[in-house]
Amino acid sequence: MVRIHASFTELSARERAENLLDTGSARELLGPFSHLKSPHLLKQGIVPQNDDGMIVMKGRFEGRDTVVIAMEGKFQGGGIGEISGAKFAAALQEVLNDNQAGHPVFPVIIMDTGGVRLQEANYGLLAIAEIQDLLVSIREYVPVIGLIPGKVGCFGGMSMTCSLFSYIIMTKEGRLTLNGPEVIEQEAGIEEWDSSDKAFTYRTIGGEHRVAQGLADVLTEDSREAVHQAVKNCMEKGIPVHRSTMVEEYRAKIDKAAPGNAVSKKAVPANAASENTRSENVAPGSEKNSAGLRGRVWFEALTEDAITGNLGSIGSVLCRDIILGNRTCRVLAVTADPHTIFPRTRKGEVGLQQGWELARLIRQAVEEDNDSPEKRALIAVVDVPSQAYGYLEEYHGIFLSCAASVNAYAMARHAGHPVITVIVGNAISGAFLAHGLQGSHMIALDDETITVHAMSKKSAARITKRSIEDMDKAADSVAAIAYDIHSFNCLGAVNTLLKFPDHDHPSEDDVRVMKEKIAEGIRESEANGNTLDYRLKTPNAPKYRALSIQVRRQMAEAWREK
Repeated sequence: MVRIHASFTELSARERAENLLDTGSARELLGPFSHLKSPHLLKQGIVPQNDDGMIVMKGRFEGRDTVVIAMEGKFQGGGIGEISGAKFAAALQEVLNDNQAGHPVFPVIIMDTGGVRLQEANYGLLAIAEIQDLLVSIREYVPVIGLIPGKVGCFGGMSMTCSLFSYIIMTKEGRLTLNGPEVIEQEAGIEEWDSSDKAFTYRTIGGEHRVAQGLADVLTEDSREAVHQAVKNCMEKGIPVHRSTMVEEYRAKIDKAAPGNAVSKKAVPANAASENTRSENVAPGSEKNSAGLRGRVWFEALTEDAITGNLGSIGSVLCRDIILGNRTCRVLAVTADPHTIFPRTRKGEVGLQQGWELARLIRQAVEEDNDSPEKRALIAVVDVPSQAYGYLEEYHGIFLSCAASVNAYAMARHAGHPVITVIVGNAISGAFLAHGLQGSHMIALDDETITVHAMSKKSAARITKRSIEDMDKAADSVAAIAYDIHSFNCLGAVNTLLKFPDHDHPSEDDVRVMKEKIAEGIRESEANGNTLDYRLKTPNAPKYRALSIQVRRQMAEAWREK
């Protein structure tokens, strides 16, 4: 029975899930008595929780078979680690299986999360990519309904995930954004965002504004009755046109939001410094603008004999088609561009324009190959320092831009296009989720200078309230929180590490070897159905992703229980 006027936000994650489902129908899967607590937290002296802060509850909503997935914001800020991420992904896999078998099951997801759990960083990134992939598939059968009631809100990679939902319901207390205020303040300075100004933060990223912008769908009162009715209304509307697929409409909005025009000036707060004055206008090749340059070097080397010119419409997104063997491939890269109209992306960051442009180029290939028996392979050359950190980016929904790229890569794989990720430089945070982590085969340079992580060290130290020295020490026992490519390789996502004499200046032989490995990756990807589950089958997976494998098996068993 729904209780009128009682707060929904004040409930725990378990209470929220149970409250939504019809009386007497709720059954929790892999709850506390399954004792799935994170050993990665224990190794860092952090007390774990037996449900790892992720609630999965199966039941009925207004008579419809439904699963509610809810994050507990009071545990590690609702962050996604290996077990919590595996529970989320495994539940979605079962939802997809049932829907594909002709048995509709509706997912309702309650977001109260800061994104990746930094104490398990790269486990969280991998899990979020796998969750995002499943959401794109499920939306073909039933609407995916998301709730952001308040308390923590929805940040980081999970804001991108949220943007893949069919409907987003928020209260005024809910917050939705990619980079949190403290992270922007750390990365871009207090003049860009004063994290202590709570009123400004809510005016910018709060539920009321997000719904008014069209970046969320429903603003509801914080009552159990109102939330229940909002979910019911969304479920009855059916499957919409998803905003993460509306490329041209949102690209036009972002172009209007460029610094200097009237729309942009209305959005800029009085205390924000001019991005043009704070960003150094340095030329490609200079030491200060080195981020993203290796990506450009490898892009040029791989596409020297391209069959097209550059297909990108902005300077930072490069795209050409090549012939590899007898196979047409589309090569994509995000690189530094000192002349970009959004200065926060001058060093190769993925920002408002880059996500939508990647989505456009990927979708173009899918549409052109629609009737072709052999689909173009997509090669994502990765050298991305991070997503863009800036007020304009958050105001105008960088999380949706990045989600559009994720959506396009996942949709392309589902349509038969192998996606080969080639990591030649840094692969950081939301930028890596948007460009790289949807790959169905992954190649990386064996280079100690490459960093793969969910956040820069300084920001991670600030958020977790630890020193950089403490973080480095913890990385000795938990590979997922280390920043180097070898530690990331342990986690099972990388198929091949390649070492060359000079990674910044590849020779003809180096490029030939890389192309051979890409061609091999295309064959392996297609043999595995272009899916992401290869990551649980690589030689390192049984050791380093054992819990991910175990949770999926246990969830499948629990799902079938009556």
